[in-house]
Amino acid sequence: MNIRSLTRGDGVVIGAAVVLFIASFLDLAGIDCPAGLNCSSFDAPNAWDALGVLMSVFLAGIIGAVLVIVGRAMPSRKVVGLDLGQFGAAFCVFALWTAFWTIIDASDAGTGLILGLLATIVLAGGAVATPLVPALKAPLMGAPRPQAVQSPYGGQPQPGQDYGYPGAQQQPYGAQPGQPYGAQPQPGQPDPAMAHAPQAQQQAPQGGSAPAGDFTPFWFAVPVARPLYGEDGSPGPIAELAPGTWYLAVEQRGPGLIAQTQDGRRGVLQDTTGIQRG
Repeated sequence: MNIRSLTRGDGVVIGAAVVLFIASFLDLAGIDCPAGLNCSSFDAPNAWDALGVLMSVFLAGIIGAVLVIVGRAMPSRKVVGLDLGQFGAAFCVFALWTAFWTIIDASDAGTGLILGLLATIVLAGGAVATPLVPALKAPLMGAPRPQAVQSPYGGQPQPGQDYGYPGAQQQPYGAQPGQPYGAQPQPGQPDPAMAHAPQAQQQAPQGGSAPAGDFTPFWFAVPVARPLYGEDGSPGPIAELAPGTWYLAVEQRGPGLIAQTQDGRRGVLQDTTGIQRG
């Protein structure tokens, strides 16, 4: 899993799950020591001494957090017709529901039970609100500036080969070199894009598509989360491109792009509207 694809909401869910795990080792109830007795030798029970509370509050919340994070990384995986993220959010809400009524029923709630309730509130809130609140959908970590890059096919970049490093001066996507984006050549003036082309290319039909070898790989970022589909044409996405992360476009396929993620996976980005070139 690419850690840079995590959102702020995912960070909230992970943090709440860690607090919930720590709370499982703390006291569930306080000890009312009668006057004159030394109660220092008595150990209050924690969640690991109460199987029902452990499974329905603490482990249910932790399992829900794991399912939410895994569901973000693999959006196509489902359980009984529900996405893993939705299934995990249901676990988190169930843990909150059980923790609330458990602490209401307790005559003397201990530190572990109180901290567990607070953790499940944050956990359920993060799991449910992340897809809805733009601030929580923002990337948890900023995109790095690549210092070096390998060729999409395993070789080293050749001298003079432009891979479009983020931050470099680039032409907008779809623009011809030497002219503004969307501008047309004036009548009687040669097309700058064809000025240095071989004679065989200049004689090619106007409506023909550019050969695949003319495509120059470049870095890009998406404005919103978008699915990446397999190159074999399978309907289910193999990954999700997250905003704030740079990806490498290695080939053009029709209106889409063949994109390579930072962990080496390649797929087809069908929706290229609004992408930002590096």
